Amino acid sequence: MEHKGVICMDLLQLRYFQVVARHEHMTRAARELSIAQPSLSHTITHLEEELGVPLFTRKGRNIYLNQFGRAFMLRVTRILDEIEDAKRELADLSGAERGRIALAAVNISMLPEILKVFLTDHPHVSFRLFHHHSPRRIYQLLESGELDLCVASPPIQQEGIITIPLITEEIFLVVPHDHPFAARRSIALAEAAHEHFISLRSGYSLRDMTDELCRQAGFEPDILVESEEPSAISRLVSTGFGVAFGSELNWRNSFDTRAVPLHITDPVCQRTIGLCWREGHYLSQAACDFRDAIIAYFACLPRPDIRDTIHDFPQAEPIADVK
Repeated sequence: MEHKGVICMDLLQLRYFQVVARHEHMTRAARELSIAQPSLSHTITHLEEELGVPLFTRKGRNIYLNQFGRAFMLRVTRILDEIEDAKRELADLSGAERGRIALAAVNISMLPEILKVFLTDHPHVSFRLFHHHSPRRIYQLLESGELDLCVASPPIQQEGIITIPLITEEIFLVVPHDHPFAARRSIALAEAAHEHFISLRSGYSLRDMTDELCRQAGFEPDILVESEEPSAISRLVSTGFGVAFGSELNWRNSFDTRAVPLHITDPVCQRTIGLCWREGHYLSQAACDFRDAIIAYFACLPRPDIRDTIHDFPQAEPIADVK
């Protein structure tokens, strides 16, 4: 017997609503959920009837969350997040979870050494790695609960996100070993105004940062080649295609020893990398252990002058006015 005013929603309805709300598109949502679109449409209509208000504004074949839908989405997200956290906590307590960590990093090349050390002591832990260069996208994944931890630069500064700075690293100008600048230890960035640059694609946080540094130095960089791979940038610089920006950690993991890093004296070129996670999101014991391992790794990371790590190549003579 039904009682007027009693709402009998189930978790499946809420999950379906969450996916439709995220896509604001019934066909894409049905595809993600692997169900027929008419069945999904019927579920959403039935949910609206139970709630007594429409959750979407329908315009032709398009749907949009309305004010009721946006308010309901906030609550549904909290409910489903709490259930997922509860499941993970119970699995953790029972010992059934052998450890799975969802991790994102702005630079995947910095992770292998950290993972190798950690997995030696935690052989039953597994990782799901995300590579996103957009801080906005990383924040969305943290907020949705899809990520446990992320290593981001710049560190995410948003309400509800906990951030611990890991390292502030120097950004170098990297030149071919036979370049006229290669005999030098440092350079003012304005001196490279007429160089061809090999660069990450626009939208990467390091690319956005270095473009701004060039503007501070009074020029727009002449981008000869764009790439998504630091190792490809290294090879192109080493073979003489142009110059590039390289961070301290990139140099350790990606740059060819035939390239030469120069300290940039003006403007100050550095970036901070931070470890971030969502406040209130349940972290498994494995995730907590890995969080502590990352912090310890960067705290003990040796940081010799990058210039001292390069090989001795025949260098061009320094330009006359440089000491």
